[in-house]
Amino acid sequence: MKTKKIILIAVVVVVVVGAGIWLFAGSPAKHKVTYATATVSKGDISNSVTATGTIEPVTEVEVGTQVSGIIDKIYVDYNSEVTKGQLIAEMDRVTLQSELASQQATYDGAKAEYEYQKKNYERSKGLHEKSLISDTDFEQALYNYQKAKSSYDSSKASLAKAERNLSYATITSPIDGVVISRDVEAGQTVASGFETPTLFTIAADLTQMQVVADVDEADIGGIIEGQRASFTVDAYPNDVFEGIVTQIRLGDASSTSNTSSTSTVVTYEVVISAPNPDLKLKPRLTANVTIYILDKKDVLSVPNKALRFTPEKPLIGKNDIVKDCEGEHKLWTREGTTFTAHPVEVGISNGISTEIISGIPEGTKVVTEATIGVMPGENMGPEGNMENSGERSPFMPGPPGSKKKK
Repeated sequence: MKTKKIILIAVVVVVVVGAGIWLFAGSPAKHKVTYATATVSKGDISNSVTATGTIEPVTEVEVGTQVSGIIDKIYVDYNSEVTKGQLIAEMDRVTLQSELASQQATYDGAKAEYEYQKKNYERSKGLHEKSLISDTDFEQALYNYQKAKSSYDSSKASLAKAERNLSYATITSPIDGVVISRDVEAGQTVASGFETPTLFTIAADLTQMQVVADVDEADIGGIIEGQRASFTVDAYPNDVFEGIVTQIRLGDASSTSNTSSTSTVVTYEVVISAPNPDLKLKPRLTANVTIYILDKKDVLSVPNKALRFTPEKPLIGKNDIVKDCEGEHKLWTREGTTFTAHPVEVGISNGISTEIISGIPEGTKVVTEATIGVMPGENMGPEGNMENSGERSPFMPGPPGSKKKK
């Protein structure tokens, strides 16, 4: 009796476990592959290079002085608008005027000596031709004349230089523009030794600026003049400024060595136009630049993964039909259980999307990828969407929004 009771309990346990498995697992899935699709549509395709640069005026002139002395008067300040030839500063003239007076006196003496020796030479020449004076006397007269002429020419050049230096005491603006830097004060002494000291920096037109960006050597190969660029500055984080690549300075390459290793970073300066009609952009602002090396607007495109999809087992069912075609690049559509290939001509790609030049009309849904494995009891619709097969276990939770049948 005990043995029969044990066998009966075991049978009951097996039946209960089997019923539980049937209830919870439900019937096997009819389809185990889901298909994602994308629509062939128009959009923008671009690929870009990023860099950091500095806002600079298009034309910028450093005004200096070629003579040493004391700054006597300053007539402009920061942000002053100036015109070409306008007086902007004056240097003390006392020393320069004294030098001019000294050179003038030297010149007058040299001129008098020259005129005297010239007349003496002409007389000696006439007498020598008549053999009335010796060759030695004539050669002495010629020597004195040539020496006086040399001194006269030298004093004339020194006088011109002194006059020029005096004119340098009057400092004028070389261009029309705005003073963006003033590096001197009235009473300050400047010395023009081996290099000209800078007194002012004048920008020609602040409504037309430029960005000088440092582009890495790995990216410079894709950049050409005329490409579109955009940039932002920290002063206006919500504004995006537009520009065009106007110059690639091949000769201005710079390199920075990493002191902790032997690596060297080489960059090239790329100039980007920066229209500035509202004067938001200030000189020396740091710009975060994006240069679009691929840039097409309103073109047909599909995700790149659509061009990589191929309907092969196990990504298709036993009853699916595949209609293939010749072509290097294909897109696949799915209607019911039929996959149809469409040969297409492709254009540029940015790594995410690819331009479609021809081969398939706008609005077509193409298969992009397939995923193996679905929930038990679920079925695949003709468009690749999950549908309820009607064989769900009563113990499994239903999808959101579902209602129980009465």
